[in-house]
Amino acid sequence: MAKKKQATSKTTAKAAKKAKAAQKVERKEQKNNKKSKGSSKFKDLEDDDEDLEGILEKMRREWEEAHTVTEELVEGPPSRRANATLTPCPIGNHLWCIGGEFFSEDGKAYFYNDVFRYSPEKDEWRKFISPTCPGPRSAHAVVATPSSGGKIFLFGGEFSSLHQTTFHHYRDFWAFDIGTHIWERIETRVRPSARSGHRMAMWKHCIVLFGGFYDPGVTTRYLNDLWVFDTQEYTWRQIEFREMDLKPSPRSGFSFLSCPDGILLHGGYCKEYAKGKRPVGVMLDDTWFLHLSIPTTSTTGATTTTGKSISTKSKSASAAAISLHAKWERRKKPSYAPETRSGCTMALWGARNTGVLFGGVSDEDRSDEVLESVFWNDLYGYQIPGKGRWVSMGLKRPKKKGRVQRKKVGVMRQRYEEESGSDVNENEDGGDDEDAITRPPEPEPEIDPDDPNLTVPTPRYNAMLAVLRNTLYLYGGIFEKGSREYTLDDFYSLQLDKMERYICLKESGLVIKEGDESSSDDEDDEDDEDDDEDDEDDEQGEEEGGEEIDGQNEANSEDEAVVEENTEEQKDDLRSKATAFMGVAKDATRPPEDIISTPLPGETLAMFYARSRDHWSAKAIGSSDNRGKELRRDGFALAEERYASYKPILEEIEKILAEAGLDEEEMRRGAATAPISPAAGGQSRNRR
Repeated sequence: MAKKKQATSKTTAKAAKKAKAAQKVERKEQKNNKKSKGSSKFKDLEDDDEDLEGILEKMRREWEEAHTVTEELVEGPPSRRANATLTPCPIGNHLWCIGGEFFSEDGKAYFYNDVFRYSPEKDEWRKFISPTCPGPRSAHAVVATPSSGGKIFLFGGEFSSLHQTTFHHYRDFWAFDIGTHIWERIETRVRPSARSGHRMAMWKHCIVLFGGFYDPGVTTRYLNDLWVFDTQEYTWRQIEFREMDLKPSPRSGFSFLSCPDGILLHGGYCKEYAKGKRPVGVMLDDTWFLHLSIPTTSTTGATTTTGKSISTKSKSASAAAISLHAKWERRKKPSYAPETRSGCTMALWGARNTGVLFGGVSDEDRSDEVLESVFWNDLYGYQIPGKGRWVSMGLKRPKKKGRVQRKKVGVMRQRYEEESGSDVNENEDGGDDEDAITRPPEPEPEIDPDDPNLTVPTPRYNAMLAVLRNTLYLYGGIFEKGSREYTLDDFYSLQLDKMERYICLKESGLVIKEGDESSSDDEDDEDDEDDDEDDEDDEQGEEEGGEEIDGQNEANSEDEAVVEENTEEQKDDLRSKATAFMGVAKDATRPPEDIISTPLPGETLAMFYARSRDHWSAKAIGSSDNRGKELRRDGFALAEERYASYKPILEEIEKILAEAGLDEEEMRRGAATAPISPAAGGQSRNRR
């Protein structure tokens, strides 16, 4: 019994020993596992750090690729373009040219978003290309400020497809850093609406924006709202006026010049829309002054609408910016002023506080089909202080040259009198013809190669102007001759403090053809000739007797009888076609070419041709070798043929509309809201 107990105790001791050893091994394994887990976690952390560094490096490379600016030295000024901006550099002696558009002879539209810099000392142009930049555009507005190392702010503009079937107005706002040549897009919740043809000016630390237009494709809507962007707060604010307050009418393409007390506004362009008639362009010549102040206390008058600020400025500064006081004052037109014109935005000559105006175009609508235009190349200055005053800025003729020539003519007269013993003025009031024959011939006026007026640029409108210190720079512009429009690319400079002569920095290689010129007088003369021929034919017919006339009357009566014998089936068929056409005409998804080339109910032939003139001119170019006036006649013939083919259906539609209660005026009003081609009524799209 004792032996059995002793054996049992030994077995139990061995089992306990084994269990203890197993527990020891287990604890050891757990410890090793903890060590291995700790090392793996540390390794994972190291891997995460390596991944984060890779992500940051990748982000850095992507940012550099997006903001890497390529700088190129180019041969000369930018390519031919219009509605670009030419801006003096606020921190250096440079000019900046941004964007623009060009319309080729085949009707294609090209828009640009490149940035050029001109250095007058070296007479060189450089082009800057950045992956991050505003889209291609024209008719935008820019303004420069020396703050933050120098920046150029850009807002709005327009863009169209290659064949001008779709249009787009921009609403984006960008800042260009002059030092780094990098674009930055500024996003704000509150900002002005999309527009083109507006203007901006810098006043203290605020950017002031006014006017412009928005063209959705049917009618052009002109604007006269006033906005302020605070470059310290980075917020837009609209300044709203009471109904009884004076303010400029809606417009685009005006002059907008900053001065210490406010901003000067002059001129501009807009269109008037009358019921049942085509739009008529209006050239504005009024002058306004916007008085601006930032009072320390709240003032009455104009109020502002502000958005959320993204800056950390003090509340007092924000309150002062919000209470910006603005008041419009209309200036009286002085007795001496340039002829009314458009396309002549002034550049500011800061040293003299004067606006400089060059060129422009004056349009006069003689009829629905005739638009007479006068192009200018004169130079004026508007002195902003006080009530404002216009001065003519003509080139100064060399005085020494004039005195020498007059003295030379006087010496020739005196020498002849001494040799002949007679006075050359004796035979002015009488005398024999022989004495008159012996009079010495007057010296023919010679063209003086040093005449400064020979250096004046050719007439144009929408020229890009900028004054850098005391020098005026003029680039490009538009000139029209006959039915053709020429975009210029010449480049001039003029020292305003000397006014001696223009210096041509780059001549235009564009050749303006003489054969393209046509005037309303020529058309009137041809019309008169046609009328004379018709009158002669009528007289000849009357002389031959009345038998032929009677025969014609009988033929006409027979034709009328045939017309009156339309069957009911033909009338029903015409009514069904008219009903189907009315449904198709309301379809806005039709191709633009189909919409512009189809006459509308209530639309006369003149109205139809006025809104589709460019379409038929393009058609005529493809099928005819004519140019100028003959090409317009070919285009009108195509439009007339198209209109005649739709005339029976249009007349039936007018009957249906009359049965529905619409009068003729309402039908024409509906036709007047049809899509208008870019140059409807003979006016260029650049007049906008």
